[in-house]
Amino acid sequence: MIKTIIVGSILISSFATLDISKFTEGTDQLLEGHVKDGLVDYQALAKEQESVKELYQQIGSMSLDGASDAEKKAFYINAYNIITIYQIIENYPVKSPMNINGFFDKKKHQVAGESLTLNQLEKERLLKNHFDARAHFVLVCAALSCPPLADFAYQAEQLDEQIEEKTRQALNNPEFIRVNKGKKKVLVSKIFDWYKSDFTKDQSSVLAYINQYRDEKIPDSYKLGYYEYDWSLNDQ
Repeated sequence: MIKTIIVGSILISSFATLDISKFTEGTDQLLEGHVKDGLVDYQALAKEQESVKELYQQIGSMSLDGASDAEKKAFYINAYNIITIYQIIENYPVKSPMNINGFFDKKKHQVAGESLTLNQLEKERLLKNHFDARAHFVLVCAALSCPPLADFAYQAEQLDEQIEEKTRQALNNPEFIRVNKGKKKVLVSKIFDWYKSDFTKDQSSVLAYINQYRDEKIPDSYKLGYYEYDWSLNDQ
């Protein structure tokens, strides 16, 4: 009897992995074909909505039974980005996600059998259960001030390396982290203000967190400020 239970458990795990693999592969193909330099070709995607809709539906019917923590974490990141793209396509042409009522906090989506808003997906499923402050550099909100969207899907087998790569890319980008040596000042994204507790959970300050990933460290004496968030659509 014990052997039967073990075999059953393995089968469930295998099926869950297969479902996630199919979704991950489809996401990878879509992003590779429609994302360049962090910007999305929404016009092209609007003409082939079925590919986005199919991935969106897969998110809802996904089973995470037996999936590993890495598989779940990668799935939630990819799901967030695909749902974001789906909502833009549903309302395209649109100038900003903020022009779509309830984009982040009211519109519910089916995610692995649960009904969640994007905010709930980010905070309750990803950050609460798989905390990683670097997630803020891989979840893309369809705005120009977001970190650049990756042109690939996140994969469980190389998840840490992929997230690390995008984090370092963002925190060394002079447009994202704006250092003014003459004025001894640095302006950073409002993301660091909105989610300050995430970045200072294991670090003494936001600047200390940023410097972990910087090739050229920012002196502690520099004054930290925040530039205005540009919610214009991250359209090519």
